[in-house]
This record gives sequence, C-alpha cells and structure tokens, in this order.
Amino acid sequence: MSKVKWSSLGLSVIVVIALIIWMATGDIKVASTKAPAEPKAAQQERTRVQVTTLNAQLYEPGLLLQGQLEPWSAVNVGARVAGTVETVEANLGDTVKAGSVLLTLSEDGRGASVDRWQARVKKLVADLSAARKLAARDLASQSEILSVESELAAARAELKGAQLEVSQLRPTAPFDGVINSKDVETGSLVQVGSPLYELVRIDRLKAKGQVPQQSVAQVALGQKVRVRPLDGEALDGVVTFVASAANPETRSFAVEIAVENPEKKRIAGGTANLRVALADVQATFISPAYLSLGDDGRPGVKYVDDQNKVVFRTVTLLSVSTEGAWVTGLPDETRLITRGAGFVSEGEQVEPVDASEERG
Repeated sequence: MSKVKWSSLGLSVIVVIALIIWMATGDIKVASTKAPAEPKAAQQERTRVQVTTLNAQLYEPGLLLQGQLEPWSAVNVGARVAGTVETVEANLGDTVKAGSVLLTLSEDGRGASVDRWQARVKKLVADLSAARKLAARDLASQSEILSVESELAAARAELKGAQLEVSQLRPTAPFDGVINSKDVETGSLVQVGSPLYELVRIDRLKAKGQVPQQSVAQVALGQKVRVRPLDGEALDGVVTFVASAANPETRSFAVEIAVENPEKKRIAGGTANLRVALADVQATFISPAYLSLGDDGRPGVKYVDDQNKVVFRTVTLLSVSTEGAWVTGLPDETRLITRGAGFVSEGEQVEPVDASEERG
C-alpha cells in the first residue's frame, strides 16, 4: 500500500476519533413539555406633569351689563301764563333749591282782576247774609237765597283762578337741582307752554340697562351694583326696578338702578358698565390658558387627584379677563396641571411635580 493511501486512512481515523470524543462530551438537549416563563415586562415610566395647587375662596360673582346714565330727575319748566319776562333769577349752571323763584313775568292787570273778584265775593257774602235774615222773617224766598249762593260760588271760583294766575307769574323750582338749559332772557315774550328752563338733579343718577332673559332670575330689587362710567371712577348703586315682561324685540328685561353721585360728577347722559352683585360662592381663580374644551364643547380643566390620576372636569365660568378666570366646579384644593396637560389623557397615572419644587 502506498504512502498516500496510508496518509488518507490515518487522517480519516483521526477525524472519526475526534467526532466520537465531541459527541461523548457535548451537552444533550432534552425537550421540555413546559412552556417557558414569560419575561418580566419592564415597568413603564409615568409621564411627569407640572402641577400648581389652587385653593377655592369666597368670591362675589357679578352680572355685567351695559347701561345708560340719566339724571335722577329732569323737568322742563314752562310758562303757565302769557307775559313778558321782567327779571331773571336763575342762570345756566346755577344750583337752585326747591321752591326758589326762577324768574318774574309781567302782571298785565292780573292783580286788578284779583281785587275785583275779592270785592265781588265780599259783596255776595253780605247779600247772602241779608237774604237769610229776610228769609227768617218770611220776607225772602228760598230761591232768592239759592241764587245768591250760586253767584257767590262762581265769584269764588273766578277769584281762585285770578289768584292762581298771579302766583304763576313767578315760576319756582320743583326740586333741588341744577339749571341745565335756559330759553329766556329779560324782555322775552312767552306764551302758555313756552319753555323757560330745564332743571336736572344729578346728586343722584339713574342707570338703565337690559338683562338677558337667561339671567333675569338672578336680579332682584335691592341688589348692590357697581357702576363704572367712562372716566373709570366707580360709583355705588342699588337695583330699584326690574321689568316683569321682556322687550319683544330684544327678549331682554329692563332694569333701573339708583346711583349715588355725591360729588355731582358730570356723567349724566353717558354710558357706563354695570356690575350687579350676585350671591357669594366658592370659586377658584385660574389662568385662561389652562382652560380647554371637553367632548361636549363645555370648558373645563385637567388636574391630578389624590391617586395621581388625570381628571378632566367641566367648570362654570363666573368671569373672564386677561388676568384670569373665576370658575366653579373644582375641588376646594386642586392640583391643576400647568404643564404637560396636552401629553396626558383622562384616567392616566402620572408623576406630578409641584411647580415651586421644579423651579427650585
């Protein structure tokens, strides 16, 4: 046998011996009838959200209206008799007292008419007395007495009318107020009904507004009102009238408010914002930026409850401004989500971080 064949045979023997040794010393895999244990799921990390703790407090809500300010009283004083203006006692801007004389009109013989009718009444009184004495002695009939009594009544009526005309020669102020307009001067000829003065009372004003039908049930007589004219200085008022029926065109109810104006500010005739005070409630003050809309379109906020779950709750807006919003419907102590609300959903477990701690 050649050397090449012996070499091949030797190599084959060596390979067989190595294979036997490997099989004898290798691990034997045994099939198992049990399912392998499931690996433990890695614990999911909770979303961190920033929260700010807000506490509810007593708040006085208000119903905001747009109103018109008017003088408490305003009247045009007119001439009740014809005549010529002889003297002017009050001028534009003057403050007058009730009963003070505003001007004097010419008498034009009215005094003489009073004297004439006074004399007529005096004579008829004497005639009536004499007729009754004669009737007591059966020297005068009852019809004669009745005739004199009738003439006396007519004379007294004429005398009263003449005296009234004389008294109207000096028109007086019907209430304390300020002369707002003047239509006559000395020498002016006036007729019955001619305008003389406009008198206004401005130490007290009247604010008028319209209450929406959905809010009229919240307004009642005696409620306090904060009135803020365009000059910005607020005045105090009280509701004095609420209409019982709505305006058919606007479906709103008229309301009137008595407004105290002790400094007699010149604001009558202008507009003002009216805030009708409503009953106190527990409310929370939040930034409008944290308000969002629920599935039903109502405003609400997200906060974290005691179990660190995200809760979305709808709220009722009492007032909204650029500074913030007063709302009801939240717990007395609320951990409001101020950062990260858009990345969490209702019911989700979160890791809340207080805003002050995060800043620290």
